[in-house]
Amino acid sequence: MEDLQHIRHRINHIDEEISRLFMERMDATAQVATYKRATGKPIFDRQRERENIDAASKRVPPELASYAATLEAVLMEASRSAQHHALHRTSELSSAVSEALATTPTVFPSSARVACQGVEGAYQQIATERIFRRPTIEYFDTFEGVFLAVEQGFAQFGVLPIENSTAGSVNHVYDLMMRHNFHIVRSCRLKIDHNLLVKPGTREEDVRIVYSHQQAISQCADYIASLPNCRVHVCENTARAAQMVAESERADVAALASRACASLYGLEVARASVQDNQNNYTRFACITNDLVIYPGADRASLMVVVNHEPGALYDVLARFYALGINLIKLESRPIPGRDFEFMFYFDIACPAAADEFRTLLDSLTDACEDLRYLGSYTEVM
Repeated sequence: MEDLQHIRHRINHIDEEISRLFMERMDATAQVATYKRATGKPIFDRQRERENIDAASKRVPPELASYAATLEAVLMEASRSAQHHALHRTSELSSAVSEALATTPTVFPSSARVACQGVEGAYQQIATERIFRRPTIEYFDTFEGVFLAVEQGFAQFGVLPIENSTAGSVNHVYDLMMRHNFHIVRSCRLKIDHNLLVKPGTREEDVRIVYSHQQAISQCADYIASLPNCRVHVCENTARAAQMVAESERADVAALASRACASLYGLEVARASVQDNQNNYTRFACITNDLVIYPGADRASLMVVVNHEPGALYDVLARFYALGINLIKLESRPIPGRDFEFMFYFDIACPAAADEFRTLLDSLTDACEDLRYLGSYTEVM
C-alpha cells in the first residue's frame, strides 16, 4: 500500500498542475472576450456550454461523470464571469441597482404611511413599529389589499409576513408576490408570543371555541389538543380573533393572539406563551413601489424561473457558488397555469454594493427564463 504522505504529495503536485492549466484557460478566456468585443457576439452560448459539460462527463468513467460535469460547469461560470468583467457589459437590472445605490436617501425614513393587513394589535402592527419609529398605519382586510395600496400609491410602504421559524413560509403571500410589482427595503424578525385571551372571568377549562389565524393555530397545535372539547375557527389574523372574542356574547370563546391585544380589547390572559416552540419568530418584509436601496443593505431577494429542462436549476446555483455568495433561503412555488413548473425564490447574503452582486445579476440574466429582483435590504430585530 502506498504511503499516505506520498499520496498527498502527489495530490499536491496534481493540484499545482490544475492551477497552471486553470490560468492558461482564463488567459484563453480573455482572448475570447477580446474577440467577442470586436464582433459583438453575446457572452453566453448555451449550446456550447451544454456540449462542454456533456463532453466532460463522457471523458471519465461513469462513476465520475457527475463530478466531471460539476467541475466543467464551475469552469464555464468562471469563464463567463471573467468575460462580463473584461467587456464591462452590464444588464439593465445591474445598471438599475447602481442607480438606486447612488440616488437613494442615506437615512431610512422614521415615519411614513404604511399598509398592513388586519386590525390594531396584529403582529404586522408590532413589526411596523419596529421598522418605523412613527408610522401612520392603514389597515386592510387582505394581504392583496396591502400590495394594491402600495402599487396604487395609497401607502408609501407595506408590511407583510413572509415566513415563520416553525410553521414555514406564508404561502399566500409568496403567491401574491408573483402577481404584484414591488421592492423590499427592510425585513424584520419578530419573536411571536401567542397567548390564550378570554373575556374577564372566563377560565381556561371553560373554553370551547378558539379563534385565530391559521399560522398561529399551527404553531399552538399541541396546546390546542390539550383543551378538552375545543373547536378551532380560522380567521384572517390574530388581532381580529381577539376582537371577535371581545364582541362575542358567548363566555366560552378565546383567541390566540399577542398580549397587546388583551389590553386593546378588554380581555384577560388565561394562559401565556402557549406556542409549541418557544423559539418562535416570524419574518416580515417591508415593501415599496420604487427601487431604493438604503445604506448597509446586505441581503437580497430574487424570484427566478428557469428553463424547463434537466440541470437548469443547477446552472443557476453554480453561479452563486462560483461567486462565493451564500444562499439563506431557497423556496419553490408552482407557477399558476403551468403544470409542474416552478418559480424559485432566493434570499441571499450579499451587499448590494459588492461587485459580486452586480456580476451575479449580469450572469443570471442570460441563464433564466425570467428573473425578478425584489430588492436589497437589511434585517432589523
